[in-house]
Parts: sequence; C-alpha cells; structure tokens
Amino acid sequence: MPATLTLRDETATGDLVGTRTLDFPTEEITVRDLITRRVREEVREHNRAPGGRAFAGLVRPADEGREVDWERQRDAALAAFAANGFFVLVGDRQVEALDETIRLELHTEVSFVRLLPLVGG
Repeated sequence: MPATLTLRDETATGDLVGTRTLDFPTEEITVRDLITRRVREEVREHNRAPGGRAFAGLVRPADEGREVDWERQRDAALAAFAANGFFVLVGDRQVEALDETIRLELHTEVSFVRLLPLVGG
C-alpha cells in the first residue's frame, strides 16, 4: 500500500522553512532511502525549472552555475547526515542511522532539522 510522507524543513530553533510531500510504494523505508528520494526529487525539480533559480534543497550545491548532479547531491546529503549537519525526526522520534528503518503510517511527518547551512555536492 503506497504511503505519503510530509517532509518539514526546520531550523534548530523550530522555525518552519518549507514543506513537501513524497509518495513511497512500500510501508517501510530506510533513512538512506528517504534522503536519496528527497534529494533526487529536489534536483529533478530544480533542473527542470527555468534558469537562474537558486537551488532550494536539503544541501546547496558547491557549484550552482550549471545543471545539478543528483548523485553528488545525494552523497553530500548522506555525508551531512552522518556528520550531524542535520537530523531527522519521524514523528517525535529521532532516527540516528542511515540504515534505520522507518515504518510509514497514515499521515507520517518527517522533520529535517538543519543545524547549519549545508553546502556540498
């Protein structure tokens, strides 16, 4: 049964800076799957948009002057998670490992809390 996740981007002080939804075809995913899917969608949307728009994703590319490479962005985001550049809350529970399983339930909310500006990719 497909599940829809609501993703919230928040600052360390709890300010909401953005939301998006993602659909998943399964009831369980890993944190790695979640970050990968999110980054891939962000890069796809960015690369399809008219030029001149700043990248508005989880990790800002080191070089925004050209088309963004989703795999480089994914690698930068996974590295940032591992280095505590941001953390992920599923409901009110913090997930701590990339291979940790997230059970997708009705109206699951996931918060990405950025501790500092993330540049990479």
